[in-house]
Amino acid sequence: MTNTLTFLPGLEGVIATETSISLLDTELGQIIIKGYDLIELSKTKGYLDIVHLLMENTLPSDTEKAGVADKLKKEHGVPEGVTKVLQALPKETHPMDALRTGISVLAGYDKEIDQHTLAINKKRAYELLGKIPEIIANSFHILQEEEQILPLKELSYSANFLYMITGRKPTELEESIFDQSLLLYSEHEMPNSTFTARVIASTFSDLYGALTGAVASLKGYLHGGANEAVMNMLLEAGSVDAFELLLEKRLRDKEKIMGFGHRVYMKKMDPRALVMKDALKELCALKGDDLLYQMCEAGETIMEREKGLYPNLDYYAAPVYWMLGIPIPLYTPIFFGSRTVGLCAHVIEQHENNRLYRPRVHYIGERHSNHSTGEL
Repeated sequence: MTNTLTFLPGLEGVIATETSISLLDTELGQIIIKGYDLIELSKTKGYLDIVHLLMENTLPSDTEKAGVADKLKKEHGVPEGVTKVLQALPKETHPMDALRTGISVLAGYDKEIDQHTLAINKKRAYELLGKIPEIIANSFHILQEEEQILPLKELSYSANFLYMITGRKPTELEESIFDQSLLLYSEHEMPNSTFTARVIASTFSDLYGALTGAVASLKGYLHGGANEAVMNMLLEAGSVDAFELLLEKRLRDKEKIMGFGHRVYMKKMDPRALVMKDALKELCALKGDDLLYQMCEAGETIMEREKGLYPNLDYYAAPVYWMLGIPIPLYTPIFFGSRTVGLCAHVIEQHENNRLYRPRVHYIGERHSNHSTGEL
C-alpha cells in the first residue's frame, strides 16, 4: 500500500490545532494573546493582567485584577506531604526534576482530579498558579539545604516569587522588571512543552499530568535551558573582548550557541528580547555597571554578522535574572512558572473541544515475509 501521507520532520509547518489563545505573526513581528499584542501589553500591563486575560478572556478592571491577586494569595502554602517528598529527593536533583515531582505530588490532593469541567479546570489553574512559585523557590532551598522562605501577604505575586527565591524584598524597579519578564514568558503559541501538554490533555488526562509532561519537555536544552547556558557563557568570558573571542571560537568549531535563533523567528529578532534588552540596560544603569549589557550587544552584533541569527528572549532574560540575584539553576523553572498560565489555558481549551492526538509514522524499517505462507 502506498503511503500518501506527508512526512514533515519535527512537524515543521504542520497546523496541529485550532486555538483562540495566541498566534505568532512573524511577518508583523507580533505575539497575539487573545487578540492583543503581547509586546504592547508589556508596556502598560502586568503579569496578573495576562492571567485574567488567559483565564477569563478579557483584560481585567482594577477590581478584577485585585480579585485575581487575592485568589492567588489564598492558594499560598504547599501541602506538607509535597514538602516531605521534596525533602526526600537526592540533593543532586535538578530543580526542573524537583518541580516536576512537586506538581505530580499535588495531584494527590485534588479530590476532583477526574473531573474536567471548565469551572473545575479554571479553579485548578488558579491553585497551581498560586503554589508553583513556592514549589520552585523552596524545592531549590531544600536541595541547597537552606531554610525555606514563605510568601508574605503584603507583597504582590511577582514580588513574592522573587522574594521567596532571593530572601530579599525587591525594589520597585526589580519587581516591575521581574513581573515584565513573567508576562513575556507567559504564552507563546505552540512550542514543544505546550504541544506536549495538549497531547496529554487530549486523552482527558488531568491538568497536573499535562503540566508534569510540559516540565519534562521544557527541561530539554533545545527548548528550555538556553537562559542558563547564556549566563554561563557570559560568566565564563567575563569581558567584552573575551566574549567576542568565545563566540568566534564556538562558531569556528561549529558549536551550537544558545540564546540565538528560534524555530519561528527565523529572520527577525524575537520581539520579547527587545523588551528585556531595555530592561537590562535599565538595571545596569541603576547598579552603575553596564558590562553585561555591553557584552550582550557585542554578542548580538557578531551573531547577526556571522550567522544571520538574532537573540531570542532567553539571551537578554539571563543577565536580567542574574542582576536580580536569581541563581542560574532557577532560570528555566521560572520560565515554566510564568508559562503555567498559558499551559493551563491550552489544557482547558483542549478539554473543551477535544480531539485525541494520534498521528501516523513514515516507516523506514524492514518488512519480512512470513516464511510458512509466503504472505506478508
